Amino acid sequence: MKKAYCDGIRRRDFLRVGAAGALGVNLPLAQLLAAEPKLKGNATNFIFVFLKGGMSTIDTFDLKPNAPEDVRGPFGSIPTNLPGVRVGEHLKQTAKVMHHFSQVRSFTHRNAGHGPADHYMFTGFHPTSGFNGGLKPNNQHPSMGSVIAHKLGARGAIPPYVCLPNMHNSGSSAYLGPDAVPFTIEADPASPGFKVPDLQPPLAVDASRVADRQSLLQDVDRFQQRAEQRANSGAKEFGVFAQRAMDLMTSPLAKKAFDIHQEKDKLRDAYGRTTLGQSCLMARRLIEAGVRCVTVDHSNWDTHYYNFRVLEEDLLPKFDLAIPTLFNDLHDRGLLEKTMVVVTGEFGRTPKINKDAGRDHWSRCFTVLLGGGGIQGGRVIGKSDKWAMDPAEKPYGPEDLCATVYDRLGIDPRSEMHTPEGRPIMLTNSGRVIKELL
Repeated sequence: MKKAYCDGIRRRDFLRVGAAGALGVNLPLAQLLAAEPKLKGNATNFIFVFLKGGMSTIDTFDLKPNAPEDVRGPFGSIPTNLPGVRVGEHLKQTAKVMHHFSQVRSFTHRNAGHGPADHYMFTGFHPTSGFNGGLKPNNQHPSMGSVIAHKLGARGAIPPYVCLPNMHNSGSSAYLGPDAVPFTIEADPASPGFKVPDLQPPLAVDASRVADRQSLLQDVDRFQQRAEQRANSGAKEFGVFAQRAMDLMTSPLAKKAFDIHQEKDKLRDAYGRTTLGQSCLMARRLIEAGVRCVTVDHSNWDTHYYNFRVLEEDLLPKFDLAIPTLFNDLHDRGLLEKTMVVVTGEFGRTPKINKDAGRDHWSRCFTVLLGGGGIQGGRVIGKSDKWAMDPAEKPYGPEDLCATVYDRLGIDPRSEMHTPEGRPIMLTNSGRVIKELL
């Protein structure tokens, strides 16, 4: 087998395999994010809770009790702490915190395929014909988290953008490159033995020993200096990111932020000892430690089969602990005012129930939740038609969601970014700030 060290791939493999003996870091951790000049806005942080597969908002936040039985489904509604606003009967805790967030019930876009719809919601850009279906981490446009990392940069050793428990295929940096790649935990915070794989070995090693390992890596770099001159920009930049990775790994603040076991059992129980619950708790911890954007990617809301049983017995009990506790926890700690939270899937579900007691993909109308960070809570923006098939008024889409997020974070939605070739690309694809939320 040919040893193609000059192309950077083999060298990356060496660094990944030799993590404990060299630097103690693999490539995803080494690609930490570059600092940019700080901007000021209403919010300074962003949590994106993505319900992968598509939540059935017609059964949760936009029920249609007067629709035919094969549309309305078996779920009843309950009152909330907002006069005249009702939610699905399985959201009892959520009903108590409706003042913390608002709903856009007229959200809409034109693609009901998972991969393209994911990309659209994460980036604000509908993918073009060359889209690969969401199979690669870096898609055609950068995610909101990567844009935030690129524009606002890091606060010290803490990375500006974190994905957990894994990075969604549409969650990375695209043409913004390695400076805006998220740090990905790649472990379930609900696991009793939860540890962040990329952090634990170095954090257990004395700082002087880490420095010795960095020296060893520098020796390897010098040995391969001539090969590195051969147009592999990723390998050339590796040293910068490796230094930031080592700063993170040796930071007491980082060690504390990623150690969810420091939380009291009572609060962990309140969030729910589930992947969604503990991921939301970890998101709060990371925001508190200085991370600018956290994306929580939670599966599987793709309820083609037995929609109502799966919602009632599995998905909604997890949601109804995690999301209300996240909003309450942020509020109690004084973080909600500066932390914008968005909860959504890539689309909703069909108004009509299918033959398998499920609901299929439906992007023409669904509900998105937004709160904190300058968003006025307790509002219902727009409305759907009588069967939640289409918006009845005030339609908003992914471009508008991105524009609103950027605006709240002090990033001009009308500004441009540039590809490596220098081609300018609009930040929000002509998105409108949803002013009714402000």
